[in-house]
Amino acid sequence: MANQFEVVVIGSGPAGYVAAIKAAQLGKKTAIIEKWVKKDGKTTWGGTCLNVGCIPSKALLQSSEMYAEANHGLDIHGIDVKSVKMDVSKMLARKDGIVDQLTTGIAGLLKGNGVTTLEGKGELKANKMVDVTKNDGSVETIQAENVILAMGSVPVDIPPTPLDGSVIVDSTGALEFPEVPKRLGVIGAGVIGLELGSVWSRLGSEVVVLEAMETFLAAADKAISKDAFKTFTKQGLDIRLGARVTGSKMKGKKVEVTFQDSEGEKTEVFDKLVVAVGRRPYTEGCLSTDCGVKLDERGFIFVDDQCRTTVPGVYAIGDVVRGPMLAHKGSEEGIMVAEIIAGHNAQMNYDAIPNVIYTHPEIAWVGKTEEELKADGVEYKSGAFPFAAIGRAQAANATDGQVKILADAKTDRVLGMHIFGMNASEMVAQGVIALEFASSAEDLQLTCFAHPTLSEAVHEAALAVDNMAIHKVNRKKR
Repeated sequence: MANQFEVVVIGSGPAGYVAAIKAAQLGKKTAIIEKWVKKDGKTTWGGTCLNVGCIPSKALLQSSEMYAEANHGLDIHGIDVKSVKMDVSKMLARKDGIVDQLTTGIAGLLKGNGVTTLEGKGELKANKMVDVTKNDGSVETIQAENVILAMGSVPVDIPPTPLDGSVIVDSTGALEFPEVPKRLGVIGAGVIGLELGSVWSRLGSEVVVLEAMETFLAAADKAISKDAFKTFTKQGLDIRLGARVTGSKMKGKKVEVTFQDSEGEKTEVFDKLVVAVGRRPYTEGCLSTDCGVKLDERGFIFVDDQCRTTVPGVYAIGDVVRGPMLAHKGSEEGIMVAEIIAGHNAQMNYDAIPNVIYTHPEIAWVGKTEEELKADGVEYKSGAFPFAAIGRAQAANATDGQVKILADAKTDRVLGMHIFGMNASEMVAQGVIALEFASSAEDLQLTCFAHPTLSEAVHEAALAVDNMAIHKVNRKKR
């Protein structure tokens, strides 16, 4: 007789483990399945985010930011530091230690909440039966009343640059360079490409970013992306737009990359090449042909607004479904689904999901961009305020960037907040709360912000929506 569970989760990334913990907290007999095995042969929990994504990349970003600050940013404060060196092996060891601590913590949380952990690859069969193929090849079959599919995503490969795991790598490989490449190529100027390119650029690598699109960060508000492009270029990132990679070949221990731009065919030689052109949902071997779950034309699992698949009692969350591939989006979907399974009313607000790029300065936004509002024919008003006019930003030597707020011209409701600047990832939460509670620009105008703080830029941007900013000259009212 198959083992029986009320909830079975396949995948233990931020979507899966959060769903499993929440389901268990709501009194459901829950199991979670994970296939990821570390180099030591032991199963690791936390998925891409904790193991080779969000967490290790932020550890390297932090280390590289501190190195760059020590090298170039302390003199202005009157601090004289000589002979600053980077021990790459120590930096990587710190990163690995953080990953081990957090993944071990997830295992402890699962156990502490009474979730049964199953090691192996999960495959959904017909009638909500799930096969777990263990590392030794044996198969255990379990019966589930409800199944939550949370297998995550994997990097996209492109034919012109086949990975070799040494010179040509994906985002995972870019976290493991044993030394700083003299010349680094990055294909893709998206979130991953910019973050990883920033790490190695700060450590001394000459970084060239090849982006096929003509527009830089098309998903961001144009004013913000324009600001960011200017700053990143000044920092030394060589970002080439409209550069479509067509081929590559090894030149000894280096790689020659061929690409097309508006001037024709060109080549560049790199010591290392990072392919960061996006990610795709991972479903291979996880869905039997008779399980009933349908995929859309892009390979994502088809779901409704509450993450129900085409099979009653089967849900899908995180990177395997539509929407942005963000850890926090997957986690919130996991909580929503667990609540629904427990018989509660639950709905996620997809209009209030923050986006963050952890460059330096950071880029963060929530809600609509000005370009989207124009395309939708929405009447809006906007206000912006530069960090250069904020005292705390000047004290921190972090005056690059701005805060921009968009509001409905008729109702004054906040429609979007866009930030380029220091601590943007933290400040954007103010915009998320504003959207979640349907706040108006006036609500932000009437809110008392502490002084001196970076968040005063949010206050001033809200005031600027109605030409009432205090610390800059406002546009003339018509």
